[in-house]
Amino acid sequence: MYICFPKFKKLKDLIIEKSRELFLTIGFKSVTMDHIAQDMGISKKTIYNYFKNKMELVNSVTNNLFVSITQGVNQIKKDSQDPISELYDIKLFLIKFLKGEKTSPLYQLQKHYPLIHKEIQQKQFEFMTKSTVESLKNGVKLGLFRKDINIDFISILYFNGMMGIRNKSMFSADKFEENFLMESYIEYHLRGIVTDKGLKKLNHFINS
Repeated sequence: MYICFPKFKKLKDLIIEKSRELFLTIGFKSVTMDHIAQDMGISKKTIYNYFKNKMELVNSVTNNLFVSITQGVNQIKKDSQDPISELYDIKLFLIKFLKGEKTSPLYQLQKHYPLIHKEIQQKQFEFMTKSTVESLKNGVKLGLFRKDINIDFISILYFNGMMGIRNKSMFSADKFEENFLMESYIEYHLRGIVTDKGLKKLNHFINS
């Protein structure tokens, strides 16, 4: 039985969306083109009309993920009251956005699709460090972060830490819940840079 998809969305976009959902819940390696076709109610040949192989599909999905997440983060940065609130808002957004994730996508990319992983990690590094530098400067300006911090150093350290806690070989899902990892790391990061004023705001989030 074949499914009639809404006309307002291109089939290629729908394939990317469904693949993204499956990759996040099952894993990049485990999901096959047959699996995607069956789940969507279309033929495998239809998928190959848009993507010549699985690697091309994985590349499209990872770039789609990157764009969706960066757009969400940029909107949060515009709407948040301050850099501390911003980090907690981004945490909630990421957990909601990746709520079906039962594997570690970046770790699987690194293992099974190293070239795609290398490209997307470079994009992540450039985006996250730039975004963190902006937030740190704003925090110093607002008196929430210390004036003597090395902003470039901390931005790189924060990126590496955020990537590290997503490595399931070190932080297995049966021992560390996703929300706990992100919240604990944000607190760890902020406690090293906040002023007394910033600490009061941080404690507000911790206690609530």
